[in-house]
Amino acid sequence: MSASASGRVWLITGATSGFGRSIAEAALAAGDTVVAAARRPAALDDLAATHPERLLPVALDVTDAAGIDATVADVVARYGRIDVLVNNAGRGLVGAVEETGDQELRDLMELHFFGPARLTRAVLPHMRARKSGAIVQMSSMGGRLSFPGVGAYSATKFALEGLTEALAAEVAPFGIKALIVEPGSFRTSFAGGGALQQTAEMPEYAETVGAVRTGLPESDGKQAGDPAKAAAAILKALDSDTTPLRLALGNDAVDAITAHAEAARAEALAWEKVSRGTDFDA
Repeated sequence: MSASASGRVWLITGATSGFGRSIAEAALAAGDTVVAAARRPAALDDLAATHPERLLPVALDVTDAAGIDATVADVVARYGRIDVLVNNAGRGLVGAVEETGDQELRDLMELHFFGPARLTRAVLPHMRARKSGAIVQMSSMGGRLSFPGVGAYSATKFALEGLTEALAAEVAPFGIKALIVEPGSFRTSFAGGGALQQTAEMPEYAETVGAVRTGLPESDGKQAGDPAKAAAAILKALDSDTTPLRLALGNDAVDAITAHAEAARAEALAWEKVSRGTDFDA
C-alpha cells in the first residue's frame, strides 16, 4: 500500500455533482476516504483542496471496461481495500419507445447497467476476501415503475435493480451489503444541462410525451429533494444493522412506489383465477 486510509474507503462514480458529490461530501464529513471518479476530475479540485489527505479525484468513464479494471486495481493497490462502491454515474433520456433508436438505448444501457455491473464484479473479489463491504446502486423511482417518455431510462434501471436483487442474496454470506437507492425529484443537475438528453420527436407522441419533454427541464432547480439529506439517508442505511435492499428517497418517490405496488397487487388479485388456471389438470 502506498497510502493510509482514514475510515472507510469509498469509490464513487459520477462524483462531480448531484448525488455523487453529496455522497462524497457526507463520507468526508464522517471521516472517511473518498476516491471520486469522474470523466472530468478537475471539477473536484475545490473539494480536493479542502480534503487533500482524504479525497482522491480520478478520471474514469464507466463505459470503459479497461479503465474500470485499472481504477479498481489502483485503488486497492493504494489503500488496500474498497469498503463502499457507489455506482452513481448517469444521465436522463426523454423519448417515447418508438422515438428511441438502438444506439441511444445501447449507450444508456452501457452507462447505467453494463458499467455498474463491471464495477461491481471488479470490487467483489476484494470485498469477499475481507468479508465486508457495500455496493450502492443509484437507481430511481423509475427503477420500480415507468411512465410515458422515460421507457428507455426505466429499462436501464429495471435491469440494474434485477441484477442487484440477485446480487444481494449472493453476497450476503460474505458480509457484503447491497443497497438500491430510488430517488424521486431532487435538486441535482439531472433535469438541466447535458445530463438530460431527448430523442428526436414524432408528432404522434406529443400528447403522451410532450408534457415530460417540457416539464422535466422546467423543473430544474425547483425540485423538492435535497441531495445532502439524500446522502445522509444513504449513510444511515449503510450503517444500520438492517440495511434495506431498496431505499426510496423523497415524498414523491414514496407516494409513487407505494401507489404502484398497491395497483400491481390489485391487478394480480383481479386476475388471480385466470393466472392460477394455467397448470395441467391433476
